[in-house]
Amino acid sequence: MELRIIGRRALVTGGSSGLGLATARALAADGVSVVLASRSAEKLAIAKDSIKPAHGAAVHCVVADVSDLAQVTSLIEQTNDLLGGIDILIANAGGPPPGNFASTPIEAYDVALRLNLVSSVAMCQAVVPAMQKQQWGRILAITSSSVREPIDRLILSNTARAGLTGFLKTLAREVAKDGITVNSIQPGLHLTDRLSSLYPDPAALASSIPAGVVGDPDDFGHVAAFMCSEHAKFMTGVGLPLDGGALHGLQ
Repeated sequence: MELRIIGRRALVTGGSSGLGLATARALAADGVSVVLASRSAEKLAIAKDSIKPAHGAAVHCVVADVSDLAQVTSLIEQTNDLLGGIDILIANAGGPPPGNFASTPIEAYDVALRLNLVSSVAMCQAVVPAMQKQQWGRILAITSSSVREPIDRLILSNTARAGLTGFLKTLAREVAKDGITVNSIQPGLHLTDRLSSLYPDPAALASSIPAGVVGDPDDFGHVAAFMCSEHAKFMTGVGLPLDGGALHGLQ
């Protein structure tokens, strides 16, 4: 299906690997010019080589740590210089370290909130005014299924991403009239480096998923690209679980 986003411009943070990279690949394949952002120049170079843009789209890389607000400002400025504007924001960041209540110091919450909440708020504040002016925009955050069903030993991620979900829902209602959609995808278990760091044998987790397999990041990327498409213009304020049926709740 033609997504009708050829020529659009996207910033993808956390874009050097995992679900961020998969989303960037899908967008570029549909003709979207992309800036990948990550803390690692080496990983960004490898990621860029894995993307095959179509319809004249371009791929650029910017080294940035989104937990640093000064670097967020610089990232937005560099992206605007490279692409001439930002139509699509994919707000994504690696998860904070695992831990439970007893083992997690208060200082760790500040770090996690800056990485997985405040960074996305800052990027939205930076891109929304231009989106409002042009009456078109797509904001899509990659969060976690933990915002619906908290995951044991991930207290920092559970806390920060739940806060981000509340922010996104509020923003969605405020800017819907401006042709801007604001959504999130709440991934379950996908074959990424993050999953491998948490579980020694990620493939063994398939038995816990009704679909019988661990998620493919490229499949995730195609869903994300659709949510950024012209066809999804009436889809806003949505937190979409993408987990092979693993969640038990009704919503």
